[in-house]
Amino acid sequence: MSESGGAADRVTLRFPGPGALDRALSLVRFLRTECAWDREQTAESLIPHLLEETHEVVDAIHEGDPNALESELGDLLLNVAFQIVVAEEADALDADSVYARLEAKMIARHPHLFGDGTRQSWEALKATERGEGEGVLSGLARGLDPLTKAYRIQERVAAVGFDWEDYEGALSKVSEELAETTDALATGPAVRVEEELGDLLFAVVNLVRLAGTHPTTALARANQKFQDRFEKLERLARERGIDLRASDLAALDSLWEEVKHG
Repeated sequence: MSESGGAADRVTLRFPGPGALDRALSLVRFLRTECAWDREQTAESLIPHLLEETHEVVDAIHEGDPNALESELGDLLLNVAFQIVVAEEADALDADSVYARLEAKMIARHPHLFGDGTRQSWEALKATERGEGEGVLSGLARGLDPLTKAYRIQERVAAVGFDWEDYEGALSKVSEELAETTDALATGPAVRVEEELGDLLFAVVNLVRLAGTHPTTALARANQKFQDRFEKLERLARERGIDLRASDLAALDSLWEEVKHG
């Protein structure tokens, strides 16, 4: 077993006991024995399923549907259990070592709760974990979506003081980047337009962060709001016998405003 597998021996578990994960692991071990498809899967082949189930959990959360969330969390739990069992079979780690590492990490990140010190900021604790000599931005997950990655970059540099005092500084930066984008759109070339649009998006993410929310949360709500309104617009158009594809923008804007203020 790898070094990570020895974590269970180095940490006294404070929250022991069997539970849902144990049953999920037993289920996957059974499937690996009895089902040809499950037996053939590898950690890599299961990645698309893990990503898909994660997104479906997020969808269920956004929809506020407890039944859907229960189902999707079960699917995600199955995928987590699959990854652990596959790694167990390769003698790389086991469920106890995974949990031991998780528990040790959470205890270290909450010293004020476990009597090991005073409360510290999350980023300060993460910096300690990264160790001496590592850059502020080292270790960022390569698979992060660009919005989340921008947010995490800004969080990390903010932890060392490279940040606006409040959202007003970020708002001014958005205005500055918008002006530069407007100029780039008017004068080109395309590569500069793309660069300025990227800067504008990065500045907007910073504004969202300093306003107290997360860009993916804000954008998800905006997407849903637009989708709901446009679907109402489509229903209204059907009721009135209006062909959207044959309508001009003025007609569509009129329907939009009616739905928006209706």
